[in-house]
Amino acid sequence: MTEATVQLSVVMPGEYAELLMRELSAWKNTTTIIFQGGCVFEFKGVFPVGRVAEGYYNLSSGGEGFEGHIKLGAIDHIAFQSREHRGRESHAFVFEDDQGEIIFKVFLGRDSDGDLHPEQVAAFNKIKASLAL
Repeated sequence: MTEATVQLSVVMPGEYAELLMRELSAWKNTTTIIFQGGCVFEFKGVFPVGRVAEGYYNLSSGGEGFEGHIKLGAIDHIAFQSREHRGRESHAFVFEDDQGEIIFKVFLGRDSDGDLHPEQVAAFNKIKASLAL
């Protein structure tokens, strides 16, 4: 895979966003990237636990770290991104709206040596394979 090669062949329907985010909150650290108005915001840490209220998936980290409100109805689908980034394997869940615009991405986490957590790679591939039937 080259730096420019991005694989987005598998897509999960947006109706599974809540279930996926609940799964992510049980993983070790991840990196969440949020795109807004030409800006890119990044959070490294465990994806927070959430609960649904009034159409939003409300992230709660106990007052410290990443929190927010994700409008579930805005997520049309979740693409599975696999590519090389700076010479290293990289995988992400790409949450997109019905126009194909990226709302946010959640990248698999890395250990202190910069290696992907192998259990996250296995889980990512298992989820992706279950959709590619």
